[in-house]
Amino acid sequence: MSLATDFRRPRTLNAVTQIPETPRPAYVQAVSAAPEARGFVLYVGLDEAKANLDGTTLTELVEALKRVTAEVAPHAETHAAVALAPKGAGGRDVEVVRLALQDPQALAARGVEEDHQPDPAEGVTIDTTRKRVSVSGENAGLTYKEFELLQALVLREGRTVDRTEIIDILWRDSDEERPNERTIDVHVRRLRSKLGAYGDIVRTVRGTGYRFDRHADVDVLYPNAQSPDRL
Repeated sequence: MSLATDFRRPRTLNAVTQIPETPRPAYVQAVSAAPEARGFVLYVGLDEAKANLDGTTLTELVEALKRVTAEVAPHAETHAAVALAPKGAGGRDVEVVRLALQDPQALAARGVEEDHQPDPAEGVTIDTTRKRVSVSGENAGLTYKEFELLQALVLREGRTVDRTEIIDILWRDSDEERPNERTIDVHVRRLRSKLGAYGDIVRTVRGTGYRFDRHADVDVLYPNAQSPDRL
């Protein structure tokens, strides 16, 4: 077999040969691995006063929780942080803690609440100066005792008021015979009935008493009133 070499002159190209462009691969975004649990957060709503009522302190409670964690899961690492809020700040303790520690869901909920501009014809307005409650723009028609009961809870927002204390507040300067605790339950039922769809702002704490649960559509006007718990 012989090898022959072709010495013919190469052909002259009269036009620039267009080389087909190789398609560029589509940009592929790296997909991160599925998230994995690395721990958890337990929000505890409790101030020093309530801790004292339970015969403990925040420090003791933190140390106890850390000990339990170490016993149950020796490999766990713990970090405790105390949530601070302005003195006299209202709201449920656990919600104050979540906001103070930048809980995403709590912050998102607060943002929605702040962006919400209540319609005067919707919600509840509790005017402690004029001693008047409006529901959806209409006077709720509370009796004196019903308003005093609601106001007692509103001015102590953030804590449970037991029935005995409510009686002390409502009948403190009254010549009427001091009622039993069931009387408070009757007043609460009538109050809730007049608040209609917003009756749940008066929350029952089973075995103890009642507390005021503020909603985003509840407006409290008390420019000259101060909580007795903060005097």
